[in-house]
Amino acid sequence: MSRSATAGRAPLWRDRTFGTYWVAQSLSAAGDSFAYLAVPLLVLQATGSVAQMGLLTAVAGAASVVAGIFGGVLVDRYDRRTLMIVADLTRLVLYGLVPLAWLAGPQVWLLFVVLPICEAAGMLFQVAAVTAVRNLVDRDRITEANGRLQATYAAAAVLGPLLAGVVAARFGPATAIAVNAASFALSAAGLRLIRLRPVQPDEAVARQRPLAEFLAGARFLWRQPVLRALTVLLSVFIFLTYGFVDVLIYHVTHDLGGSEGTVGTVLGLAALGTVAGALLVAPLRRRRGFGATWIGAHAICGFAVAGVGIATSVPAVTVLTAVYLCCLSVGGICSMSLRQEITPDHLLGRVTSAFWSTHYALGPAGAVVLTWAAGRHGAPMVTLVAGAGCLLVAVGGLFTPIRRAGAEPAAGQPGLRPAQAGGTVAG
Repeated sequence: MSRSATAGRAPLWRDRTFGTYWVAQSLSAAGDSFAYLAVPLLVLQATGSVAQMGLLTAVAGAASVVAGIFGGVLVDRYDRRTLMIVADLTRLVLYGLVPLAWLAGPQVWLLFVVLPICEAAGMLFQVAAVTAVRNLVDRDRITEANGRLQATYAAAAVLGPLLAGVVAARFGPATAIAVNAASFALSAAGLRLIRLRPVQPDEAVARQRPLAEFLAGARFLWRQPVLRALTVLLSVFIFLTYGFVDVLIYHVTHDLGGSEGTVGTVLGLAALGTVAGALLVAPLRRRRGFGATWIGAHAICGFAVAGVGIATSVPAVTVLTAVYLCCLSVGGICSMSLRQEITPDHLLGRVTSAFWSTHYALGPAGAVVLTWAAGRHGAPMVTLVAGAGCLLVAVGGLFTPIRRAGAEPAAGQPGLRPAQAGGTVAG
C-alpha cells in the first residue's frame, strides 16, 4: 500500500468492523478469566480437594491440546467467524448448565464433562481468532491490531479474576460461572455484526485427509527460514521460562517472606508490563524492524529473569517481572504478526496450530526442571541460569534469518518465501 493511501486511512480505533471485533474479543477474554478463578473455587467449595482440581485441570488441558492440533484444519476448512460464534455458543450453553445444576446441590461430575469440551471450544476459538485478524485489517496494520487485542487480553487477565473473586465471595462461585456464560453470549452477538474478508480465489485449496492437511501447515512452517528459526529458538525459550511464575512465587514467599497477598499484588502490578508491551510493539517494529525488535526483546527478557532471583526486595521483583512481561509481549506479538503476514490465508490455521504445538511441547518438562532446581539449589541460581539461556536464545537470533527480517515482510526479503499458488509450498 502506498504512503499516500496509508496516510488517507482513518485510525484503526475508528474502524467500525475492527472495533466491533475488538469488543467481542474482550468479552470472550473476560469470560475466560472469570472461569479461570470461578471453576477451581467451585470444586474446592464442593470437595475441599486440591487433587480433584488437579485431575480436572489435567483432563481439560489434554482436551485443549488435542483441539489445538486439529483446530487449524477446521479453521482452514470452514468460515472462521462462524466457528468462533459456534465456540462461543457452545461455551454459553455448557457453562450455563453448571449454575442450573448446582441449584440441586454440587454436581462435580458435570464439571468433568463441561470443562474439557469448553476448553476444546476455547482453543478452537483462539486459533480462529488469530487467523481472523488476517481477514480483518490490511497487512501493514496486523501488528497494530494484534497489539491492541493483546493489551485488552492482558487487562482482562488482571481484572477478570479480581471481579470473579468479588462475585464469588458475594454470591457464590456458581453465580460467577453464570456471569462467565453470559459473556460468551455477548461475544457471539458482537461477532454476528461483522463480516470478515473472504479468502482470495487463488488461495483456495482442495481438501485432503485431515492428517495430511495438518502436516501441510507443519511443512510450511519448517520450509520458511525465518519461521523455522523462530520455532526452534522459541521452543528453547519456553523450556527456560515456562516455570518462571512458579519460581517467582517461591522466591517471594520463601526468600523474601511475602504472603499470598504479596504474590497477588506482584503479579497484578507486573501484568501492566504486558499491556505496555502490547501498546509499544507496533511503533517499535516500524522504527527498528522485526529482527532488532524480536532479538532485543528476548535479550532484555534474559536480564530481567536473571535479576528476579537475585533481587532482595518485593518492589524490585515487581519491576523486573513487569519488564520481563513487557518484552515477552513485544516478542510474542512480533512473532504472531509475522506468521499472519507471510502465511497464505488457506494455511494460516494449520500453521498456527503447528507452531503452538511445537512451541509448547517442551514447556511442561521445563517447568518440572526449573521448579525442582529452585527447591534444591535456590531461586537465584535457577533464574541466573535461565536468564543466561534466554540471552543465548537472543544471540542465536543474530545468526539466523531473523536478524535480516525487516519491519515490512515481502516476497523478496531474505528468508521470507511465499507459498506458490494452488496450495503448494515453495521449497
